[in-house]
Amino acid sequence: MTQARHRISQFFLYLRARPTPADLALVEATLPPALAALFRRMTLGEQMHSLKVMRWLAERGFTRLELLQAALLHDVGKSSAPINLAERVEAVLVRWLLPGCYARWAQAEPRGWRKPFVTSTHHPAWGAELAKQAGAAPMVVSLIRRHQDEDGAPVTDEDRLSSVLHQAERDT
Repeated sequence: MTQARHRISQFFLYLRARPTPADLALVEATLPPALAALFRRMTLGEQMHSLKVMRWLAERGFTRLELLQAALLHDVGKSSAPINLAERVEAVLVRWLLPGCYARWAQAEPRGWRKPFVTSTHHPAWGAELAKQAGAAPMVVSLIRRHQDEDGAPVTDEDRLSSVLHQAERDT
């Protein structure tokens, strides 16, 4: 039930998403120009979600620049094969109700009726590659790539940061 409430909240955030000038100033202060350009490629809903994830981290004392940059860019891979709001809802529902079908359908080219499943599954790798090409630090690239991973107990500093980014995304 908590997951359902969370998804409904995300839905309404996406509908009314409009970054303020202060939001955009925060992005510009956190990301170098090439990475800020990637941020602007995302939909307004993705931008607001990413800002919310970054603020969640900052409010809990996480100030490491690579983590905050990864928070702002963790969904940038979705810009490689954009999906609309209805497709996002479809992907969430199918993942929840038919996980086997979701997994199979996600292993295709990002087009047609399978596109929402492919984009939802593969956007971390796509985003990591975009960030790497734009000059992001290796840690930022890795955190974007791993942001949906449900790792075990953190062993390295990177594991710990990946885990906290995953938690922030889940909780916002």
